[in-house]
Amino acid sequence: MPNEKHRQVEALIAKHEKTVYKLAYSYMKNKQDADDIYQEVFLRYFRKKPEFENEEHEKAWFIRTTINCCKNLCVSSWFKKTAPLEESVFGEEGVYVPQEQSELFEAVMGLPVKYRTVIHLFYYEGYSVREIAELTGEKVTAITTRLNRARGKLRDMLTETAPVCVKL
Repeated sequence: MPNEKHRQVEALIAKHEKTVYKLAYSYMKNKQDADDIYQEVFLRYFRKKPEFENEEHEKAWFIRTTINCCKNLCVSSWFKKTAPLEESVFGEEGVYVPQEQSELFEAVMGLPVKYRTVIHLFYYEGYSVREIAELTGEKVTAITTRLNRARGKLRDMLTETAPVCVKL
């Protein structure tokens, strides 16, 4: 029978798992690396046991830690020496297919990581430009510029594939 501490841990994971996993998947673009990041973020939480001022501070810690873990994995020598396996190797049951599978989702995933991150935090997590700047350690103007450029790139990508309407 699970004790109170066990229930608290389960509640914490349930509260942040979607945010951590979606951000990790958005950053890494594959299920296996997103799984590793997800695990590392929660391991860091349980090792450090940080104290939070409020729920927003807690959520910001999980987002910041997820971004840092993604960046650390991308610059690791191990990661640079590996090549991704073809998805067909895993078979249908091993391939992660997000529920948001759509033309827009595919376009977002086609953006460079610096644009994917701001799009994800702004539209999927609901953060303001100022909050994203604080989370990422960037200037507000840099985030505004990235967001605008990302929107432009998405607009271009989506209008290329959109059917042409003929005015009569």
